[in-house]
Amino acid sequence: MKTMRMATAILALSTVAAFAENPMVGGAPMYETKNIVENAVNSADHTTLVAAVQAAGLVETLSGAGPFTVFAPTNEAFAKLPAGTVDTLLKPENKDQLTKILTCHVVAANAMSDAIGKMIADDAGMHPVKTVGGCEFTAMMDGDKIQIKDGQGNVATVTIADVKQSNGVIHVIDTVLLPAM
Repeated sequence: MKTMRMATAILALSTVAAFAENPMVGGAPMYETKNIVENAVNSADHTTLVAAVQAAGLVETLSGAGPFTVFAPTNEAFAKLPAGTVDTLLKPENKDQLTKILTCHVVAANAMSDAIGKMIADDAGMHPVKTVGGCEFTAMMDGDKIQIKDGQGNVATVTIADVKQSNGVIHVIDTVLLPAM
């Protein structure tokens, strides 16, 4: 009986330790054993992003092997866009434009924040970031926060870094990244 209680206690502690390693996002635990889509659907802060990924037909891609680094804008980030922009992008006739914007948030690598910070430092404070969508953005630092400057000069700040996934990593950002015009 003691052995069973000890095993239960060890399991409970290891579960707590697993949560400690990966941050909560949008009120939900993010599991390293789940892929980007499986975790994102549970985040209350990413319902707009999930709807956009579904509308663009990218669920299968972002559920794939990767590795992917996703700079994941929150609902508040999407709300900063001009009124009606999200609704317009979600229409089937705008799927190509939506896909371009979303894939500009994805890098074909597993880039943790310490590696990004090192690349920024190695490149004298500004590191070019090439995305799956063909965009080139600039990674830079503001104090200890990573920022990404998009093709239109908008700057997104990473608010939650290093959310490990089975197929990569998510960095939560506060601004939608847009391609150059």
